[in-house]
Amino acid sequence: MIKRFSVLYVGQIDLEDVGANGRDPDDRRYTNEQLAQTYEHAMALAKQMDDSGYYCLWAAEHHFQREGYECIPNLTLLGTHLAAHTKNLKFGAAFNIVPLWHPLRLAEDFSLGDILTGGRLIFGVGRGYQTREVETFGSPLIDQDANRELFEEQVEIILKAFNEESFSHHGKHYDIPPDVPYRGYQMKEITLVPRPTHLPVEIWQPMTSGRSIEFIAKNGIKGMTALSGEKVVDQFFNTYRDAAQEAGRSLILGQDMALGFGFYIADTQEEAIEKLRPFHDERYKWFAPFGLVRYVDEEGRMWGAPGAPARTPLVEDGVQQKAWICGPPEHFVETLRYFEEKYPGLEDIVLQWPEGMPWHELSSQLEIFSKEVIPAFINRS
Repeated sequence: MIKRFSVLYVGQIDLEDVGANGRDPDDRRYTNEQLAQTYEHAMALAKQMDDSGYYCLWAAEHHFQREGYECIPNLTLLGTHLAAHTKNLKFGAAFNIVPLWHPLRLAEDFSLGDILTGGRLIFGVGRGYQTREVETFGSPLIDQDANRELFEEQVEIILKAFNEESFSHHGKHYDIPPDVPYRGYQMKEITLVPRPTHLPVEIWQPMTSGRSIEFIAKNGIKGMTALSGEKVVDQFFNTYRDAAQEAGRSLILGQDMALGFGFYIADTQEEAIEKLRPFHDERYKWFAPFGLVRYVDEEGRMWGAPGAPARTPLVEDGVQQKAWICGPPEHFVETLRYFEEKYPGLEDIVLQWPEGMPWHELSSQLEIFSKEVIPAFINRS
């Protein structure tokens, strides 16, 4: 049963000349002052969400994006700051790019944020998908096997650091603690200071290709997929439930999952589609080259896979596959109830701020959603 509504903000600034025929992403260059608009947007969004009954503001970690699409390099720092200016809203990491961090530094930062915000941060982990940032920080991404191996060892260390009063770890990439003298003795274990005070730590990971689902299910990590076609969601949700069952966790379909949508509210679906079109198209001008189009063709092949469509997707494709919801509020209620029935364990819905949509337009959309959609799903017995 759906209980919570959140928003995903990847950190874009106001973008001019958006849409399929607008400015090419590689031609976008912004000043430092313009890029800092990200944090004004985040503050305005957090305050409105806090006042309107939303659950969590999810944000994305990225680096070096002079193009203005994803401009938040530290999610714990941002979430801790925003929590000081709000009352109830939670702040989620969607997602910390773990290969860019030493795992103990990431665990320390989150733990401090957990204490300072009274438990209002939600931890998230990801492997990364942009070579410019991952490889620049000295970690592998082109070599996917090496990236996965490093990431999984890092997550193992983070889980130990959160959950054990003292621990050691000796793996391929990390030797914790090193066998060195300290105050007259050889170190054999180490303690994270501080550790989170809100345990167990709730951890989320993205489901994009589906290759990490067994790993997250085995480790009790929750899964989020956003802007994915319905067939992709079916595959991810069923795979996660089955993998969790094999790991000894019996779940209802959709449990420990979050489902994200792009959206636009208008009097008719046709009007909503046309108003959304430039923002949808701007998104995929940026993301399609990374392979992040989670639609499928008639044969179930992921967009861009061998034999599947290679063109830039249209908003009609996303609406037809229920990755984007467009129409009046009652259509949103009907669509969400459809997914609620299909995935009875589903509790979390995430709305995506479409790249290119100006803040004032999103603000109006979220206000309508909070008044005309959310009340249909809260305070139910």
